[in-house]
Amino acid sequence: MAAQSLVRLSYKQPKSTYGTNVVGTVNLLECCRLTDSVKVIINVTSDKCYENRELTRGYREDDPLGGYDPYSSSKACSEIITSAYRSSFFNAKENNKALSTVRAGNTIGGGDWREDRLVPDCIKALKNNKPIRIRSPISVRPWQYVLEPLSGYLLLASRMYENGEKYSGAWNFGPAQGSIITVEELVRSVIKHWGEGQYKDLSEGLSSEPHEAKMLLLDISKAITQLGWRPILSINEAIEYTVNWYKASDVDYDFCVGQVDDYVGKLTTRQKTGSHAR
Repeated sequence: MAAQSLVRLSYKQPKSTYGTNVVGTVNLLECCRLTDSVKVIINVTSDKCYENRELTRGYREDDPLGGYDPYSSSKACSEIITSAYRSSFFNAKENNKALSTVRAGNTIGGGDWREDRLVPDCIKALKNNKPIRIRSPISVRPWQYVLEPLSGYLLLASRMYENGEKYSGAWNFGPAQGSIITVEELVRSVIKHWGEGQYKDLSEGLSSEPHEAKMLLLDISKAITQLGWRPILSINEAIEYTVNWYKASDVDYDFCVGQVDDYVGKLTTRQKTGSHAR
């Protein structure tokens, strides 16, 4: 929660981005290193930590790290720092501390109001009866509802607590293949669930805009085979959960807990029946 999490802001504030995401990682890991009671640490970095080569396959945990922009680069740096601390200080077998990094897809869900994020920008436009302005309609991202990767993080943490040596490392938690859609497809679905609205394609004439990757996919085979974790929601369900939060006039603690309970109910049912997102 303490990270600088926006690509476009990192172009405007590169030093602050590196200070927060790189030095901040060191500060947190130092606190964990010096606190005996801490046994499991999970550093949530980003799916953008990979060296993006616009591949049409999902990036795997052992693919090269990189980053064109300061944000992505800072997350790759955070990954490298975490790996060094794991090797130097958090050897689960010798030090009884387990350390992992997790790389989620593009999460969506209620409560997000940050600038330059697609769903919040959609909601702000819809609430004000204005067209949604989209810069990169054909860009592809691994969209997922926020509780999906969180369920993976919790499962991983429990496994790390039981066997840190086996489960410490890097992990991808992304959506099923069917949830990997374009920006334009996501916007259309948001409008559909909202009930009305329109969007405007701004991609023409934006040559001076900061660089952003067009294609980003995650390979989640490791989480599936080694943890037994799978995403359970379709992209339609993910967008429905998200839009319902923003549409509700009575959002409070109970409403949010109700959404969590509903998701957990689906998770339990689909795990038992073997039914998962496609």
